[in-house]
This record gives sequence, C-alpha cells and structure tokens, in this order.
Amino acid sequence: MTTRRQFLKQALSGGAVLALGGMMPGLSARSYANVSGANDRIRAGAVGVNSRGLALATNFSKQDNCIVNHICDVDSRALEKCAAEVEKFGKGAVKRSRDIRKMLEDKDLDVVIIATPDHWHAPAALMALQAGKDVYLEKPCSHSPREGEMLIQAAAKYGHLIQMGNQRRSWPNVVEGIRRLKEGAIGRVYFGKSWYTANRPSIGTGKKVAVPEWLDWELWQGPAPRQAYQDNIVHYNWHWFWNWGTGEALNNGTHMIDLLRWGMEEDFPIRVSSTGGRYRYRDDWETPDTQVINLEFADGKAMTWEGRSCNGCTIAGTPVGAIFYGETGSMLITGDNAYTIFDLNDKIVEEAKIQDAAIDPRNLMNPTEKLDSFHYQNFFDAIRKSTPLHADIVSGHTSTALVQLGNIAQRVNRTLTTDPLNGHILNDPEAQALWSREYEPGWEMKI
Repeated sequence: MTTRRQFLKQALSGGAVLALGGMMPGLSARSYANVSGANDRIRAGAVGVNSRGLALATNFSKQDNCIVNHICDVDSRALEKCAAEVEKFGKGAVKRSRDIRKMLEDKDLDVVIIATPDHWHAPAALMALQAGKDVYLEKPCSHSPREGEMLIQAAAKYGHLIQMGNQRRSWPNVVEGIRRLKEGAIGRVYFGKSWYTANRPSIGTGKKVAVPEWLDWELWQGPAPRQAYQDNIVHYNWHWFWNWGTGEALNNGTHMIDLLRWGMEEDFPIRVSSTGGRYRYRDDWETPDTQVINLEFADGKAMTWEGRSCNGCTIAGTPVGAIFYGETGSMLITGDNAYTIFDLNDKIVEEAKIQDAAIDPRNLMNPTEKLDSFHYQNFFDAIRKSTPLHADIVSGHTSTALVQLGNIAQRVNRTLTTDPLNGHILNDPEAQALWSREYEPGWEMKI
C-alpha cells in the first residue's frame, strides 16, 4: 500500500522541491531568458488584476521569456489600468475580457494567472485546466479543502500544471536554509512557530447601495451564494467575509505554515485547534483578527501560526516569520530571502542575508517582486522542460488545508481529530461539513 508521503514524494520527483530548476541564484530574469531562448515565450493571460493580480501581470510581463497578451477582470477600471501597464512593455496589444469564460476561449494562451478573490481560485483554475491551460494560482489554492482535492484530481485528468504562489519555495536563501535544516543544522526539529502581524483598520458597517457601474457584481460573486452588494466589500475587505474570503489564516498564514511543513517534512496532522476571534473592532468583519492555530502530528511534532491583523507588534523583530526549534538550536526565516541559525543559548552561529532585493512584507500588492521571478521561471521550466515544480498542487493543497482546518476548528469552537493521510475530520459531522462549501446553483465545480 502506498502511503500519502510516498505518493507526495513520487509526485514531486524525489526531493525536487529543493531544486532551483537549473536557475542559479545570481542569474537575472533577463540573462536567464537569453539562455533559454527569448523567442520561445510563454503566452499568459491574467484574471483578477486589481491589486496582487496587477503585480503578477506586470512581473510576468517583465520576464523576457513570457508575454502577457490577455487581461480579464470584472472591474472595468482595473481591467483598463492593468492592460495599459502591460502594454508598456512593448510586446504587443493586450486583449481585454470581463468574463473569464470568454478569455479561456483564446487559443493564444498557454498559461492563466489567477489572482481573484479566494472564492474564485479553485473554480477558475479548474476552468483553465479544462480549457487546456497551465495555471499559476495565487495562494490559497482553494476556498475549502474539498476544492483543493478536486484540483489535484483535475490536474491529473487534464494533464496540465498548477504552480501555487508559495514563492518562498524558490527563493535561493530560503531553499538553502531548508536544505541546512534537513541536513541536521539544529538537530531533530520538533516544533515550529509562525506568525503575521499588521495594523489593519476597521472596515465599518457597510451600507446596501447600488452596484457601481464599473463592477459586474454577478460575475464577481460567481461561484459564491448570492448576497446583496454593500460598500465595504470590494475591493480587499472580502478577505474578512466567510462567503468569499478565508481570513488572515489563509491570506498570510498559508505562506508561513508552508515553510514549517516543508522544513519539518510534515503532511496532515492528527489534531487541530484554534483560539481567537474578532476582538479589536465591532464592525462587519467576520473572520478572526486575532488567531492562534495549533497543529499536532503523528510523529511527535507540532507547529503553530499566530495571526494579529490589528496589532503590529513584531515577533523576533519581524512582522512575519517562522522559527524551527530543534535539539541543538533554532532557525529563523523571516519574510526576507534570509535565514539565521542560533544555538541553544540564542547565539547566532550561521546566517544568510538578503541578496539585492528589498522586501516589504506588509505591502499588499507586490512585496517581493525581484525574488518572485525565480518562482515564475521554475513554472516556465516545468512547462518547457518538465522540470519539477517547486509548489505543485499536491503540496499547495496540503499547506492550504492545514490552515483551513484551523479555521474549521475556530468556527466549530473545538479541537478536531484528523486523518494523517488526507486531513479529513474524524467523528465530527458538523466540522467535516465545512470541508466543502455551498455554491450558487449552476456554478458547482465539476471535474
């Protein structure tokens, strides 16, 4: 019988997560394009381009071996702004669509970049796979764990790739830090702690108003059950509503839990708990603004994620990060392309610092532009050369599901017992019901 860990290793081609796809750390995107052939360009379309999607579309356009030739958004203002920015790179006229279904009819697309609100992530990725496209999918890969499972099945069925936006898996110093960790730099690792802090303001109490003329509210909601438009949802605040978003846990926790899971070589837990709530303000915000998720694993290891959306006090001097604790020391990976190893007396014994790339972890749109090129190039190499992906949908789903389980524990207000092979919740029908979500009739995901 093949265990899930064996399957994961086979899917990732035996340790390929630590590879850099042949791209050396000092090689720029431009020089890399010259090596691989600038005329062999990946043709990409981007959907959901108001903020993060705008950054992705422009960053992909800067890669010499890629051309972004189609932009899609339900916000006509975002659509025109992004298309105009992409056209500045002089690679030709950019097509524009309001409806992703129309964009996916375009035969001149190899890749679809998805940076929509969370409720659209998995449905859009599935539609792109069915249209014969490879997918670059922003985290989280899904709104519910069942959607992630369906994307794994769909990628296998339709024979196309999904690279999830866990871009730290391609940052050179982070890759080196994880390699050192697995070599035993701090001995046996048994505990990991991660966090994100910010000073987000109140979103207030929304008013039911007419839908703005620039927004297709019907398409914006898409797969999600219909709700009336109000003035404090679009844009960005949808993160804090369960119908469309997944809270800070998946907005930022996905990245850090992925680091811990990667370094500690864990898949699914056996127990999950969560404490927290909407504590700072009294407004429409539904998801926790303060949350601690605890994950315990069958091999005697544990990890946590702490999210504080409304209090920016840092941990270890950084607003975002992960610490691994081992028998002989600890390792800190911040939001930067860097790592630091400490002995048991908190003395620095080894460190790798940032290499020519300024990072602002609280930048909502584009905090790591230069470094993210490594992740894009790995994606392109997987398409052109069959190089293993650094963040394929198997690993992406697993990391996403861990924080989704934390949210489920939070919502039912109790500790979950889970199957370490697939993460499914045991002996708790109410909690397991949140493994999937309800859809607007006619928008259900079907493989």
